[in-house]
Amino acid sequence: MIARHFTRPARGAGVELGVGDDCTLLTPTPGHQLAVSVDTSVADVHFPREAPARAIGHRALAVSLSDLAAMGASPRWCLMALTLDHADDAWLAPFAGGFDALCARARIDLVGGDVTRGTLAVSVTVHGEIPTGEALTRHGARDGDLLAVTGHLGGGAGGLAAWQSGERSLADPLLAAYLLPEPRLDAGQALRGLASAAIDVSDGLLADLHHLCDASGLGVDLDPEALPLAEGLVERLGEGARHAALTGGDDYELLVGLPPAALEPAREALDALGVPLTVIGRFTAAPGIRGVEATGPGGWQHFSGATP
Repeated sequence: MIARHFTRPARGAGVELGVGDDCTLLTPTPGHQLAVSVDTSVADVHFPREAPARAIGHRALAVSLSDLAAMGASPRWCLMALTLDHADDAWLAPFAGGFDALCARARIDLVGGDVTRGTLAVSVTVHGEIPTGEALTRHGARDGDLLAVTGHLGGGAGGLAAWQSGERSLADPLLAAYLLPEPRLDAGQALRGLASAAIDVSDGLLADLHHLCDASGLGVDLDPEALPLAEGLVERLGEGARHAALTGGDDYELLVGLPPAALEPAREALDALGVPLTVIGRFTAAPGIRGVEATGPGGWQHFSGATP
């Protein structure tokens, strides 16, 4: 199974020994730090079990790559632990195809992993590189920095609602945003040296903004009216569109702090990539998030099982 579906020639340098041994042997680039992250995607928790296999493969890698994007890292290698309730080549072929297609676009190599039997789940560990000292982190924001977000918000929540209402066509922009998210890798690298802090929006804007504020020891004046809403979100959710953008999660955009002087250079850098950048608030020394009615961080929390 591994040889048939998951063994590919290495695309990049640094893979001394890849799939097929007890460990992979990797050589990082001199003068760089390794950025390593792992995410697990579980059927009917993170994605619908009946979703297209190709989309499940893409999505499992994309959500892990988004963590590298938030650090400004360049992707290099990944590992996958795949749990299947049964082996089915008709499902595995498109799953592996979706995973490998994103590997190719992201210039990352699958260098090892594991396959076991059980409830369908995919764990992906990604390795990226950052020039030493240039990583974006959550704790660098300063009083007076602007709060900005890439792309559009609410697509993940809108796409889940579309799936739950019976939509199955990936031509629907909301469903595509949910099942085929695009990690902002190039944007994260372009923001190195410009952004003061960054996080990816995975659990919901408010939840991840709380993480950013807590790490930086700051508060935020948030402008909910400035939120860039995903295409079709208002039509799908009506008055609930803005709430979905605030708390829905699964958007995988980058939420960043920017010194005011860095705003235009950042916009120019992202314009060149075709990625919009929208200012939605400002960091302040006073703690708390102002501008929304919220008693907690909002967003997805696995062990409460619900969003507010």
